[in-house]
Amino acid sequence: MKTIRLLAGVLLFVSGILHIIVYFKAPGNPGSIGILGFGVIYCLTGMLLLNKKIYSVYIGIFIPLIGMTLSLIKFGIPDLISMSALFKLLEIIAVASCCYFLINKRKELIPIDKAL
Repeated sequence: MKTIRLLAGVLLFVSGILHIIVYFKAPGNPGSIGILGFGVIYCLTGMLLLNKKIYSVYIGIFIPLIGMTLSLIKFGIPDLISMSALFKLLEIIAVASCCYFLINKRKELIPIDKAL
């Protein structure tokens, strides 16, 4: 269970670093401040996922979903071979990992006699 959470944290941190790199490669592009902002937020979220607090898993689900939704609204569907597609892939895997963690964590919390 710890490795799933670690995977999500590392993927969000890598996505955040890549967002920041994209900002510094082309700071004059439209939407680049938003890319930098989400890069910093993803780095912080990735670091939060390394602690054992449950709220960080919820943050690890909702923040990337917000970022992906805003990105799809602003820039549309990305080409398959692009940095934006890589961002989406990393974020989808991180969100899926956090959801998997929460589902299995809840199963551990439910007593066996109540589950039947």
